[in-house]
Amino acid sequence: MIEAGAGRPWKFVIKQVATLSLIGFIPIAPGTMGTLAAALLVYAVRPGPLPLAAFTVFIIFLGTWSAGVAEERLGRDSRHIIIDEFAGYLLSVLFVPLSTGYLAAAFVLFRVLDITKPPPIRRLERLPGGVGVMADDLAAAAATNIILQLWRFLFFVHV
Repeated sequence: MIEAGAGRPWKFVIKQVATLSLIGFIPIAPGTMGTLAAALLVYAVRPGPLPLAAFTVFIIFLGTWSAGVAEERLGRDSRHIIIDEFAGYLLSVLFVPLSTGYLAAAFVLFRVLDITKPPPIRRLERLPGGVGVMADDLAAAAATNIILQLWRFLFFVHV
């Protein structure tokens, strides 16, 4: 953990990472806005599978750490901490065609699963610190990705 005192500016920076700066403080649906930020980034950049995988792993580790630190200031799994939604969307579209149809389907499926948190996803929120913040979103993202992969391979749909 970062110590108070000289390291205090770092806590501010870490909070900005965990909340995606001002996006996490949008009063209506900040989690959806965090997901939308990730979706727009992926849509604009259209990274290849390996760069997207590397970026996703980086964001997952950064998110787990920053969410844990940000919880100290914002409270347990604060709605302002949205790096988990950002990371979740990235995982949702990993190794999926980055067409508009798949990106939109991933957005809707991920938000539905993240908001409803069907069993056993909800139980993951009980994990401590940043792991608890991230785990339920990553499980919802993994489920989203599996659904999209099944759709792709069962129906040969490349929209």
